[in-house]
Amino acid sequence: MANRKVIYEACFEDYLRSAGVPYVAVDEAKKALFAGVQLKSFDFVVYSGTGPNLLADVKGRQFPARGAKGGRRWENWTERQDLDSLARWEEVFGSGFAALLVFCYHLADAEASAGFETVHAFRGETFGLVGVYRKAYADACRLRSRSWDTVSVPTAAFREMMRPVTAFF
Repeated sequence: MANRKVIYEACFEDYLRSAGVPYVAVDEAKKALFAGVQLKSFDFVVYSGTGPNLLADVKGRQFPARGAKGGRRWENWTERQDLDSLARWEEVFGSGFAALLVFCYHLADAEASAGFETVHAFRGETFGLVGVYRKAYADACRLRSRSWDTVSVPTAAFREMMRPVTAFF
């Protein structure tokens, strides 16, 4: 297992290993140039037996989102640059690959796990794992913050498009 400092990436890698899903961890220290443009790295190449192989970019979030009043807000923002880089990586890898945003939610309590089909215990904490293809996300996202250049998908649409990560393997 790679030495992952980000707990969400380490959790996803531990999940892949425990589930026996073949993958390659991407060395984030090595930045790639494609067509003279520096691209942000993704986290894992995951080999799928049910569909395209995956270029997985892990996003760590809390569930429910901090400050969610009375509801279960699915925080799902990302930087626009992440989507643009993933689209370019799809071009580089070709038609047998698709970019996947993996949202690894740190679950606040046992009750929160009821909303997840794929739940993984890691380092004494519990995480819910869902994924959404980059293209579907990009088609549905809206500007969240102009100054941070972030986007997100409205909760109702996100709930419809996300799938348990097991659906992609």
